[in-house]
This record gives sequence, C-alpha cells and structure tokens, in this order.
Amino acid sequence: MPVLAALPLTILHTSDWHLGRRLYGHMRYSEFEAFLSWLEETISTQKVDVLIVAGDIFDTMTPSNRAQALYYEFLGKVSKSCCQHIIIVAGNHDSPTFLDAPSQVLKFLNVHVIGTACDDVNDEVLLLNNAQGVPSCIVAAVPYLRDRDVRSSGAGESMDSKDASVINGICAHYDAVAAIAKSHQQTIVKTHSRHIPIIATGHLFASGGSTTADDGVRDLYIGNLGKISAEMFDECFDYVALGHLHVPQRVGGREHIRYSGSPIAMGFGEAKQQKQALLIQFGAALDDIKENIDNKSHHEGINEAPAANLTSDMAQLSNTAAKPEISVEKSTTKKAASQTDFIDDLFGFDDAITDESLSSGKTNNSTQEDIGIEVENSSEDNNTEGKATQTDKAQSIIGLSESTPLTSALTAQLLHHDAERQMQVLSLPIPKFQKLAQISGDLQTIQQTIDSTIQSLAPSESVWLELIYTGDDIVSDLREQIQVMVDGLPCEVLKIKNPRTYNKVLNQEAASETLQDLNEMQVFERCLSANEVTDAQKLTLRDAYAQIIHNIHHNDTQAE
Repeated sequence: MPVLAALPLTILHTSDWHLGRRLYGHMRYSEFEAFLSWLEETISTQKVDVLIVAGDIFDTMTPSNRAQALYYEFLGKVSKSCCQHIIIVAGNHDSPTFLDAPSQVLKFLNVHVIGTACDDVNDEVLLLNNAQGVPSCIVAAVPYLRDRDVRSSGAGESMDSKDASVINGICAHYDAVAAIAKSHQQTIVKTHSRHIPIIATGHLFASGGSTTADDGVRDLYIGNLGKISAEMFDECFDYVALGHLHVPQRVGGREHIRYSGSPIAMGFGEAKQQKQALLIQFGAALDDIKENIDNKSHHEGINEAPAANLTSDMAQLSNTAAKPEISVEKSTTKKAASQTDFIDDLFGFDDAITDESLSSGKTNNSTQEDIGIEVENSSEDNNTEGKATQTDKAQSIIGLSESTPLTSALTAQLLHHDAERQMQVLSLPIPKFQKLAQISGDLQTIQQTIDSTIQSLAPSESVWLELIYTGDDIVSDLREQIQVMVDGLPCEVLKIKNPRTYNKVLNQEAASETLQDLNEMQVFERCLSANEVTDAQKLTLRDAYAQIIHNIHHNDTQAE
C-alpha cells in the first residue's frame, strides 16, 4: 500500500496527576498548581493539537474541592489555547461516574472524557478534526477496564480462570476498538486521500513494568499482574499512551507503546527520577514547530522559563531528527547510560538499577541517553572525555557558550523517529517544583548529607527529607537529634525511619502490636494464626480476602 502524506499533528501524552495526593500528610497543591501552569505553557509553546491524560487524574474517588477547582480551571484555560482536543480517560484511582458526570458539558470545550468503559465500544473511538474541520486523527480512548467491564464471574470459578478471563476480556476490548478505528481510517483514505494516525489509550499494568516501593500503585487485578503484554495491542495503533505506572518506560521494547509516568514524584522512591511528558509529532508538525522556533530563538536565553528552554531545544532536534547520527550516538553512550540514577525505559533492557546514590545521599541529576532525557549534572564530574563530550553536546543544543553554567536548563530529547509512520516521539522534562531527598546512613552520614543537600539548593529553594537511620547504635532520641541537625535550614523532615527499632518491635509478641503497625493483609494473617487455620485452608482464604480488599479499593463510591 503506498504511503500517504499525514497532516501535521502534535500530541502531548501525560498521566497520573493524582491531584489532591498528600505526602506523609503534607498538602501538595502548590506543586500541582505549578505543574498545571507548566503544562499549559508547554501546550502553547509546542503548539499541541491534542492533549491526552491517561488516567488517575485525581488521587481518590472523592477529590477535594480544591483538587476539582485545579482540574476545571486547567481545562477551561487550555480549551481557549491552540489545543484543539483534550482526551481524558479514567484510571483506577478515579471515580468513573464522577469523571463522566460533566462530560456532556465538557464536550462543548472539545474535552472528551471517557470514565466508564462504554456499552457500545463505538463511543470510545473518537474521530478528531483539526481547526479546518478535516479529520486529523483517531483516538481509541480506552479507560481503566475494571473486572466487571471485561469478564463475567461464575460460581466456583478458580483464580487462574478469573485471571484468564480478565486478560481475554481486555484483549477483546482492544481488538474491538482497533477494528472500528481501522474502519474509520480506511474511510478517510478513500474520501480524503490522507493517512491519519490511530492513537490508543490505556490504564493498566504491562508485563515487566517497573514501580517504586512508595508510589501508591495498587494491584489492578488480583493474581494476573505481569500478563498484559505489548502483543495485545493491534499493529494499527501508531502510538499507545499508557498510564498507571509512575516510572516513564516503554512496553516490551516497543518505541510507540509508552508510559509517560507521573509528573511529580509521588513518594521519596521517585525523588531521583526525571519526570517527563511525551510529545508525539506526525506529518509536517515538526517543520511547523521549527519555523516558529527559529523566529524566536534569537531572543531567548538560558535564564528564561523552562518552556522557553524546551523550545530552543526543539529547534536543534528539528534540524537533526532524521539524521542517522542520533542512533549512533545512543549506541555509543549505552554503557555510560546504564550507570544512571534515573529509572526509565526498562522494558527490553537489562540495565541494572542501583541505589548507590541513595545510600550516599546524592540528589543531583545525571544523564540518561536511553530514556531520552538529558539534564544538567551539578555535581563534581570526573574530567573524562565522555563526560566532556556530553556537556559540549548539551551546550550546543541549547546554544550556550563554554563558560555558561548548565544549572537552569532542561533539554528535550528525541526518543524515537519512524519515517514509515511519519512520526517521532520526544520527551519534555518536567521541572521539579518541590525537591525531595531520601537520605540513609548513621548519624554522621545523615548530618553530612543534609549539609551537602542544603548547599546544592538555590537561594529560594527548600527540600523535603525522608531520613532512614541505619547505624549500629541504638539511638533513643533520634528524632530530637535530627531536629537539631535541621534547625534553621531550608528543609523539612517529613519522615524518620529507624529499621532497627521497627524490626525489634516486629520480633516482639503480637500483644505489643497495634493496628497502626499493620496493614489489612497483616491483620488478616494474625487472625488466621489466632484461629489456628490449617495451611491448606489459608491459601483459599487469602485469595478470597484479597479479592474483597481489591473490590473495596476499586469500588466506585460515586456511583448510585
């Protein structure tokens, strides 16, 4: 089949906002507001046509009034911008009925909300027109598929059978929307002689997906984690925008199937990740952006807003997007990239994830070529030829002189270029609106690391700390000593962990435990032991109880 030209189209993929989420009881509305402001500015700067939010807009099914206000204010502002369509699908944290309630009104703002899996899957396939009224893309807007959406339960059904039923149901759902989307695409080819891309969304846990211990990612389906693979997505999908996992990564080595990750760190385990949004460009969109950037690039400097820096970066990428040297550079820096502190693009790679910087208390960024995110490193680098080359490259991208410090620029990076599909994917690094640091060690190490962390801050910055005491000595007044260390410093200690004391408590008799020390499953285990339930019965009871807990977490409390 001959390759037909595609219309210019720019899509921005983000997910897992979790508006309203707290960190150890601390409100984070200022961070959410700053992120949405950055996102709004980025949409205008990059001339985004379609914004996709792949689930978990809110952190709970009953979001606060302030979280709702941020959401609706953002939609109102973006609807008046260059962005022609906003696609929002529900995640497992969202109430489907809550998101769906204003959907008919939001349609007038070209905001398309799919909270619940539609009875008629045709309603999930959206044919989007550009400003001239010409079809520009097809979006299979699939939300988080709950158990009841994809399978029917039967009495006496085994756990394995339930798992297989869920997987088959998810596959069937995506096959159905793919068939409808392909039909629309073929019609457009006949009537307009134009190729338009097909984009799919999803909120799910893909096989081999990477998470962090404190990101709050819950099991979506009991027993079947890791069984949803890249092969379940039809080849007709030019790009698959996924949500649920907070670590940016691709699925099964497929460049066009990606998690954007959460925009801010949801826990201290994500503190060292460089968060990103993904820019997907089709057809002549890159040329249009380049023309706009070239007109502005002479008037922009390094000290401007992050979005302006990204615009400058895009100009360089526009000039080099189709050059084969990009893939050569990536392959030659693969070994160095494997040593990064950032966790990303894990599917299909054997790169090890180390916690070396965590134990040493380092909080500086490093370079990750594999994941397509290039950031400045303010730590003291060894004067090796490789690092010097990376610095020179970063300076050439953003137009810096050799004497200009790389302290305020975050650079966009080309992740994937596909000439056949007339598309490319770029990462747009998101600034850190509140710095987090996880520090572990004995008291001396903690003191030294806190001092070095504070010294690395800009004058107006502060940092939230999670401290993990791992010293051999038993310190009875640990909290008091920590307070003396941080008194008067621009930091706040959100959590102090003392594993030695915690393990000692766990080894004591159950009578000393309180409900605060245990989660739901641990309480259930205590009940099983107290009632002397046999090991054979425990397996069945655990599965049944896990299913009950799962249903409680995923029950839509907003539904009638």
